[in-house]
Amino acid sequence: MAKQQVEARYTEDEVKTLDWLEHIRIRPGMYIGKTGDGSSMDDGIYILLKEVIDNCIDEYQMGYGKKVEVTVTKDKVSVRDYGRGIPLGKLVDCVSQINTGAKYDSQAFKKSVGLNGVGTKAVNALSARFSAYAVRDGQKKLAEFEAGKLVKDHKLEKTDEPNGTYIEYLPDTKIFRNFHYIHDYVELMIENYTYLNTGLAFYYNGNRYISQKGLYDLLSHKKDEASLRYPIIHLISEDIEIAMSHSNQYGEEYYSFVNGQYTVQGGTHLQAFREAIVKTVRDFYKKDYDTVDIREAICAAISVRIQEPVFESQTKTKLGTDKLHGEEKTMKQFVLEFVKENLDNYLHKNPETADALLKRILQSERERKEIAGIKKLANDRAKKANIHNKKLRDCRVHFNDAKAEQRLETTLFITEGDSASGSLTKSRNPDLQAVFSLRGKPLNCFGLTKKVVYENEEFNLLQHALNIEDSIDDLRYNNIVVATDADVDGMHIRLLLLTFFLQFFPDVVRNGHVKILETPLFRVRNKQKTIYCYNEVEKQAAVKELKGNPEITRFKGLGEISPEEFEGFIGDDIRLSPVIVEEKEVKGLLEYYMGKNTQERQEFIINNLRVEKEEAKVAEPEIIEEVEV
Repeated sequence: MAKQQVEARYTEDEVKTLDWLEHIRIRPGMYIGKTGDGSSMDDGIYILLKEVIDNCIDEYQMGYGKKVEVTVTKDKVSVRDYGRGIPLGKLVDCVSQINTGAKYDSQAFKKSVGLNGVGTKAVNALSARFSAYAVRDGQKKLAEFEAGKLVKDHKLEKTDEPNGTYIEYLPDTKIFRNFHYIHDYVELMIENYTYLNTGLAFYYNGNRYISQKGLYDLLSHKKDEASLRYPIIHLISEDIEIAMSHSNQYGEEYYSFVNGQYTVQGGTHLQAFREAIVKTVRDFYKKDYDTVDIREAICAAISVRIQEPVFESQTKTKLGTDKLHGEEKTMKQFVLEFVKENLDNYLHKNPETADALLKRILQSERERKEIAGIKKLANDRAKKANIHNKKLRDCRVHFNDAKAEQRLETTLFITEGDSASGSLTKSRNPDLQAVFSLRGKPLNCFGLTKKVVYENEEFNLLQHALNIEDSIDDLRYNNIVVATDADVDGMHIRLLLLTFFLQFFPDVVRNGHVKILETPLFRVRNKQKTIYCYNEVEKQAAVKELKGNPEITRFKGLGEISPEEFEGFIGDDIRLSPVIVEEKEVKGLLEYYMGKNTQERQEFIINNLRVEKEEAKVAEPEIIEEVEV
């Protein structure tokens, strides 16, 4: 029997007009991307901070203010610049009226980061409390808001404070649930601002950050000098700057910026730069080297300044500009001309660097040819494996074919064993979440060449599932989530997987794609309520809340968590811990933890072993059920 179709009403009553404030609060993703909990560097709470700092940068670019102070606590953010200060009579409008600002005059802010008058207003609208004051020539104006609505407009007052603008806000927990700031992400943002604005001092939570050599300092900070094959090449002109070298690592490593904005996903300027490197190198050596061999192990940064940049979203993470505003050149021509002239000149003037670069290219060529034979066999095995087994329970939508609002949610869970993958598969979102099941412990690949990726079945199938064999640009999932048990074996598997990524595909870690799934250790419940707890502190709080003698279940393995329960842990309230590794520390960390220094590690464990037992503030009820793997 056919279902009766319910007719949707479409009358004057269903047509609504939202004002700007309602629209931002109902559809925040259109303005700041995803409203995550802060575990990803592209989560909305960091976009809010960026929007405020961008205004400080614009002032500095105009020649005003050499210092910016940023303070981030558990839930509150404040930013103080020392520019000219927002015109006092327009303070309220500039932070609360959409499409209000001075940047529409392209002569005043012709190469500004933000041009649409939305940024600070979005911060205001998405904050539980927001206050702003401006100081101009001995006068101060303060305004206070709640959820974007003005609650107190203070009168002008005299002050001895220097000129500038102060913004303070608390992100609204109704929109950003369970959010927390990861200070490594904030520090990275601050550092990038200093590299792109030499001479501008940032004070973040009291620590000073400043750069004098721009992108040269960026690469020097990211890479250990001993790992580079030749000294950093640093080329700069009025509207473009590049820094580059080659290292001993696998993959390509890029940092790209437009008008001071870190374009995490690259765009037309980065693509033009990658093509320009290949063309310039081929012309210089007068040989048609393979593109892969030229760019293998490159580490480089590019920054451009252009008028009226076009980004693919409000969060400005990918540049879409093709033809430059007011010019006949395309972005490709602009970048190619600069690289062709300046890099070619540099290589001619520095023959030692040219020789070192050539040796790195020839090394990449040899390695590529060495694995060409086994690569074909490995690809054939991977195709057969996809047909004959179910290691990968794929999802329907992948990163490169997803709608913009869905891309960041595409996820691959890497699990250990069939029971855990079975529970995850039954409870996942089949549109956006895939599951890859490991068989036993992966190989410790530290110190091995990339040949092992094709020879080892697990690694071969995993790289094919991720689609990263040829380039990280083809990555099928934004999130690569390691989902292992919270026991010794689970932690070991986690380390082995991280070694695999850091050794052969460091880009996926560097770009924030690899994360750890946090699953509850305890379930505390009575007849009225169930609370899942991720640590001992949360368990004690749950016991106190439920009172009496609640039932406590200790989970020891993911396979013992039912699919119904998993739905809550991998849905909107999913808890992910990002894998953050300081670039210079990677080699040392892998050598120490995954190398052959067994005796040294054993002595470290013995000397640092300590037993911690937290004093329970309340009597702990008897655990009536203990789930085991």
